[in-house]
Amino acid sequence: MTASITRRTTAKSRIAAIGAIAVAGSLLLTACGDQTDSASQESGSGKETKSGAPLFSKLPEKYQKSGVIKVGTNAEYAPMESVENGKIVGVDPDLAEALGKQLGVKFEFTSGSFDGLITALNSGRHDIAMSSITDNKQRQEGLDDAGKKLGPGVDFVDYFLAGTAVYTKKGNPQNIKSIEDLCGKRAAVQRGTTYEEALKKQSKACTDGGEKAITIEPFENDTEAQTRVKSGGAVAGVNDYPVAVDLARKADGGNAFEVVGEQVDAGPFGIAVKKGNTGLRDALKEAVDAIIADGSYQKVLDKWGAGTGAIDKAAINGGK
Repeated sequence: MTASITRRTTAKSRIAAIGAIAVAGSLLLTACGDQTDSASQESGSGKETKSGAPLFSKLPEKYQKSGVIKVGTNAEYAPMESVENGKIVGVDPDLAEALGKQLGVKFEFTSGSFDGLITALNSGRHDIAMSSITDNKQRQEGLDDAGKKLGPGVDFVDYFLAGTAVYTKKGNPQNIKSIEDLCGKRAAVQRGTTYEEALKKQSKACTDGGEKAITIEPFENDTEAQTRVKSGGAVAGVNDYPVAVDLARKADGGNAFEVVGEQVDAGPFGIAVKKGNTGLRDALKEAVDAIIADGSYQKVLDKWGAGTGAIDKAAINGGK
């Protein structure tokens, strides 16, 4: 999930939402979150051998022995990750499958609340978090908005680029053209995302400029925020750009929402890895570079209409 980092993007922009990119409620890092599984999926080749997977030897022994990398996600951000017929599908699961072929392990996805993903990662519940999480310094260092240390932070392997987008009810009845037009109005957003922080930042800019603040309505999940916009209770929602575009294209056959203006504050989505787990982090970076080089990365993005977020090379902690 993205926002001015620069989410997910805060934004599950989706930049948008991971994000995102670290707070409970509004801070991703401090959230405990409800991590009750809503769906799970295994990605990868399953039974690769050392000779059959090019990067198997790069993995720490723990993952070579288990053959599994456990992934925390929040599967509510089509096209990045969502649940269809009980299965987690989207850009991230398909990229994980391609990574699994390079590394010779399975990626097992478990869905839980977005604002609890990093806490769950640092507690050992997951090996990585992959959920449209915007890579930024705040999440890297485990800081709150005031710079106070809240946790150890995480490392990121950047694999996608996304910005924040504003969407409205179809027809745009309030004639919203950008996030700046939300001064004095009501906007809906998912709690704990970088785009919630983007709304807070813009609201301050509104009041500093002599206008009324934005009335921000944070919801536990993005579906509730969408419903608020659709009903007219909020004039707009804010999300990751690819998620907003997919929403406008698919919801009610394209008759529910529209995206207004261009994406802003584009920044990287990253695969979150626990600090100190440098072996896994570095292996993932090599794997991302490998799937970019062999073309499977671009095929996945094109399949889901997310090609505008493609990068040329993976990076570690490239967010600002």
